[in-house]
Amino acid sequence: MANKAPQSITQEKANAYDSFYEVFTHLYKELKALGMKKPSDTLSASKVSIVNRLLQDIREIMEGEPEHKYLDLLDDESLPQYSDAILVLSQYEGALKGFKERYYGYDSILYEDKWNII
Repeated sequence: MANKAPQSITQEKANAYDSFYEVFTHLYKELKALGMKKPSDTLSASKVSIVNRLLQDIREIMEGEPEHKYLDLLDDESLPQYSDAILVLSQYEGALKGFKERYYGYDSILYEDKWNII
């Protein structure tokens, strides 16, 4: 099956994705590790604040994308359990994967993978 050509995005969105992707990946990995020990423990208000700051940045570049409606922030009033936070972050992980699949691909002229910029 032939690869479908990627759609185009702005340089600003590509830069934003590149700037937070590694931070998101490490944060998600760390939360999963903490959640494996005690999944029913509650996150602290400071952890929720840190996570939500990153999630808000992701939500901004995902505006207008099909997955956007499924991307919720963590509830900072009734602090979530680790298992709930991991579930929310797994939705972001899927959304980020779909985003990259749509806009990142092989450039046969440059012989490299790159963002398809408008």
